[in-house]
Amino acid sequence: MTMNQVRILLSALLLLAGLTLTAQELSIGRGRFQKGDNPAWNTFSFDDNAWQEVTFHQPWEELGLESANGIGWYRIHVVIPSSLKKGTVDAIMLDLGAIDDSDQTWVNGHLAGKDGTFPEEPGGYSSEYGKRRYYVVDPRWVNWDRDNVIAIRVYNYGDPGGLYRGDVKIVKPSLKDFAKLSLVAGDSGYQAVLTTSVKTTGTLQITVSDVMTGNLEKSETRNVRLSAWKEKQFFCPLAPQKRLKVRYSDPRFPEVLEAEVCAPYILTPPAPATPRYNGPLVFGVRPGSPVVFRLAFSGEKPMKYAVEGLPEGVVLDEDKGVLSGSCLKEGDYPLVVKATNEKGSAHAAFTLKVGTQIGLTPPMGWNSWNCWALSVSQEKVMASAAALINKGLADYGYSYINIDDAWEGEERTPEGYIQANEKFPDMKALGDWLHSNGLKFGIYSSPGDYTCGGYLGSLDHEKQDAEVWNSWGVDYLKYDWCGYSKVFEAGRDKSEAAYIRPYLKMQQFLREQPRDIFYSLCQYGWGKVWEWGAFVDANSWRTSHDIVDTWESLYVTGFERQPGLHPYAGPGHWNDPDMLIVGKVGWSSSLRDSRLTPDEQYTHISLWSLLAANMLIGCDIAQIDEFTFNLLCNNEVNAVNQDILGHQAHQDVVEDGMQIWSRDLYDGGHAVGIFNLNEASVPVQLDGALEKIGLKADTVRDLWRQKDIPTDAIYVIPPHGVLYVRVK
Repeated sequence: MTMNQVRILLSALLLLAGLTLTAQELSIGRGRFQKGDNPAWNTFSFDDNAWQEVTFHQPWEELGLESANGIGWYRIHVVIPSSLKKGTVDAIMLDLGAIDDSDQTWVNGHLAGKDGTFPEEPGGYSSEYGKRRYYVVDPRWVNWDRDNVIAIRVYNYGDPGGLYRGDVKIVKPSLKDFAKLSLVAGDSGYQAVLTTSVKTTGTLQITVSDVMTGNLEKSETRNVRLSAWKEKQFFCPLAPQKRLKVRYSDPRFPEVLEAEVCAPYILTPPAPATPRYNGPLVFGVRPGSPVVFRLAFSGEKPMKYAVEGLPEGVVLDEDKGVLSGSCLKEGDYPLVVKATNEKGSAHAAFTLKVGTQIGLTPPMGWNSWNCWALSVSQEKVMASAAALINKGLADYGYSYINIDDAWEGEERTPEGYIQANEKFPDMKALGDWLHSNGLKFGIYSSPGDYTCGGYLGSLDHEKQDAEVWNSWGVDYLKYDWCGYSKVFEAGRDKSEAAYIRPYLKMQQFLREQPRDIFYSLCQYGWGKVWEWGAFVDANSWRTSHDIVDTWESLYVTGFERQPGLHPYAGPGHWNDPDMLIVGKVGWSSSLRDSRLTPDEQYTHISLWSLLAANMLIGCDIAQIDEFTFNLLCNNEVNAVNQDILGHQAHQDVVEDGMQIWSRDLYDGGHAVGIFNLNEASVPVQLDGALEKIGLKADTVRDLWRQKDIPTDAIYVIPPHGVLYVRVK
């Protein structure tokens, strides 16, 4: 038999087994699955013929399982052709895709890699639900041109679970699979750190350019020789407004390693000293419910405020710019809001809608969890609210002050009513103080008997809790599934109705209260909540797990979990991809700057603006710096988030590590985000990018820089960065 005949026969066998072979990768479309756990299942010799045949597009709950939680195994039989090991480095790599939630992976009985931890491990279970699994495999473990067994042990908590995001792949590794190039911050600059698991001889190029102009200011090249499993560091100074880029190449590999970082740079122009309105153009309230609304004017203080056209029952505090009172008659009330200071005056058209809907634009404000977690107190909440006003964030529409978990007392009253603990001596006074300043008061609970933090939940006390919150003046409820999990798991019903039931129950009692309470469901996107959230009269619903301040978490939450959800968002009902991860975050005493780069933070806020997402700040507002303030307080960026048409952006283009998202605006224009998700800068011809989504314009508006820019120019988008524009 000739070599060509051998190749043809091998290709035929691969196709029969559900495999696809190219020069650099082998794609595997199906394998075998078994719920349960047995150490023998990782061995080559185990007989798995009785296991269930599955594809890698099926989450556990579609495999006929009563409960998706627990441990399950996949076993994949595959002939690995020796052609995959031919090349510069003798190894192969597994690409398993993202797994929910933790895994351990063996090749022919050898542990190739693991991510996350299992309940029996020290420290217990931890999830890596969104992380893509790449494991380099020692070639000595492989049976070349013969049968191999890939065994994958998975622990899943919460739907969906398992391997379900596409084919498993065996690929030829590249330089990035053996070496890593990173930039680590130091006292006066950065260390370029190169680590490698193979011997390498290559070249490191270091460049410094101006962030604002892109002009190259410095370039140098260094030769590198590094033994296997070694690390080398190179000091690289970085001045303000400069971008540092390092690039490593090894002649044995066609690709290169790159890393970039820049000092924080401010694109938002300074606000004028004269008044300027930066708030939403509409506010909804139900008939007879208290009005709590602060006019969001920036400019030098003090100011005097005025409103033309107020309906009967609604009054204005002329010194604070706070609307209060109530209106009994339904209708749309067109108003003109005005502000005057020593430098001038400004006005804006505004509509007060008295009707059945609230939350007509996404909520903007602050939540205590990402900075104070379980150490939250009334004193800290009031300090954050004061900082929101004094530092000027309230002048840009940020108005909700939301207490997360850990406010609840240890026990209820004899009648069953919830109480606050000693850290919150007077919730009613806190609510009154917030309202007097035009800020709204948010609270947290769970439909379970306990919350995530181990405090009292609302199970079987929903009506009483809603009545207490009304008496305190609560305007927002974050209702967190967390503590309800054991109730859900105890029942056999895993239908959509089972997900809906606890939220529908609380909704009934919220609507019985004589004030509007924004209803925010926090259940991590389980049960396709976006399809039924509006049915339970929720004003927003979480679409993903908790976000943390890493690029990987931001990427999964924003760019993987949000596509396709735009039909479910609109005035009164919003998709919520979780809180903002900028500024100083980190839970209580360990506050630190966000781990996102400045470019990643611009991407974060741009995407949340496009998504019409809840804009809830998670950092300590008292410590907010100039960069973070300007990131959060760009009135043109925020105007897209608050656009009264309420159309969420859709993902239009996914191509070569680039994505284009766009949304329609009420004035007939379009907001467009061109995102570079690559690890290196990418030049983009703007008019060509707009043509891909069917748009053409003579000029467009750069929203971050707040200036018109030509469409026929090429713009260089940094790694993990964005070009965010408005097209008229």
